[in-house]
Amino acid sequence: MTQQKLLVANRGEIACRVFRSAKALGIPTVAVYSDADADAQHVKAADEAYWIGPSKATESYLDAAKVLKVAKDHGVTLVHPGYGFLSENTDFSDACSAAGIAFIGPTAAVIKAMGDKQRSRHLAIEAGVPVQPAAENVTANDPASLIAAAEAVGYPLLVKASAGGGGIGLKPVYEVGELVEAVAGTQRMAERAFGDGTVFLEKLILSARHIEVQVFGFGNGKAVHLFERDCSIQRRYQKVLEESPAPNVPCDVLEHMAAAAVRLAEACHYDGAGTVEFLYDDTTKSYFFLEMNTRIQVEHPVTEAVTGVDLVAAQIRHALGEDLSVEMAQSAIKHEGHAIEARIYAESPERKFMPAPGLIESLELPVVEGVRIDTGFVAGDRITPFYDPMVMKIIAHGTDRSEALDRLKQALTQLKIGGLRTNRDFLLNVLEHPSYIDSAVHTRFIDVHSASLFPAVQPA
Repeated sequence: MTQQKLLVANRGEIACRVFRSAKALGIPTVAVYSDADADAQHVKAADEAYWIGPSKATESYLDAAKVLKVAKDHGVTLVHPGYGFLSENTDFSDACSAAGIAFIGPTAAVIKAMGDKQRSRHLAIEAGVPVQPAAENVTANDPASLIAAAEAVGYPLLVKASAGGGGIGLKPVYEVGELVEAVAGTQRMAERAFGDGTVFLEKLILSARHIEVQVFGFGNGKAVHLFERDCSIQRRYQKVLEESPAPNVPCDVLEHMAAAAVRLAEACHYDGAGTVEFLYDDTTKSYFFLEMNTRIQVEHPVTEAVTGVDLVAAQIRHALGEDLSVEMAQSAIKHEGHAIEARIYAESPERKFMPAPGLIESLELPVVEGVRIDTGFVAGDRITPFYDPMVMKIIAHGTDRSEALDRLKQALTQLKIGGLRTNRDFLLNVLEHPSYIDSAVHTRFIDVHSASLFPAVQPA
């Protein structure tokens, strides 16, 4: 039998997280690192580690050729991309396959199809998954046609870059006077960021819930779901808090949503772990397909907490050809209790969440029952300006939402990070807000409640 060796084409907490599961499976591990990460914890956690370039991500972690050369030179048989960086890069996926190295994720064809928001809408429609009213392939070069298309969709609406992702390439429009420049600006941004200026219009739900379903596909037209996560608390379309089950959503709606997610995964012969994201309208009790993320999500520990399934280990084992159909049969996957995850960032919430990199002078981690901490940093490490400023994730699990919430607040209160500005106090403000406690959450929660969430910056 071939000796396996797994490389993580990533850094920070997700690299450390993948290494834990790989080592539990007895698989040797390989890290890659840039100049900025020479002494990083993910480097120390791996059995082997190799330098791939300067600190800029474009010259290191995003350089597929460098990462692949390390894999080929050092006998790597499996590559786990984590999230971000090369995780949804079809050229990298294809190059791994061509080199005889298993890319832990779906096929390049599926990544490409789901990475195009317009194409993924069509696939969702074919699978019988509800979608929002939309106008496709619009352009600012023809204002009259654009305005007519927008009127057909209805205001408010969202201008979306077809190739966008991670909250990038979204622009809300509330009236016709904003439309042409919003489309032109989104086209320019999308062309610069993604090399594809294609945009479309979609109806905007002002008080939407963002609910995603974790799926796992076996590549043979069969898939299962591992229930849902509510990710409605966001800033700049980036998730801040996630929980499962989604509070105050009718059970039959959640069941239909999960079934729709499975239909889409099965229709595209999905391989491994993925997430189908939906918008849920509280007023009409309707849900609509948003997008599919073809990778492990930052918030996957929420699902692991309520199901007991090690999603990363399942990814690895599936890539190795193991048959998981019995232990991951739909009837075998159970949901127990409630889990909430908080993302700790080095940032200044009162300054529009501006990143605040710096040295972690001291670090005291909480010790609370039912609490898990995923991080790639210790005291003495530095949060650099080169990468995402997330420091850690704190995941609290309890028998119900109240217990999970209490445990998370205890953990955040105990957490002490010296030398860094973080969003810890802001998170506590959210968790202690009456509307959050009452589960009255939606994607504009932070904007609507800004006066109480940012008391330090309110005028006297």
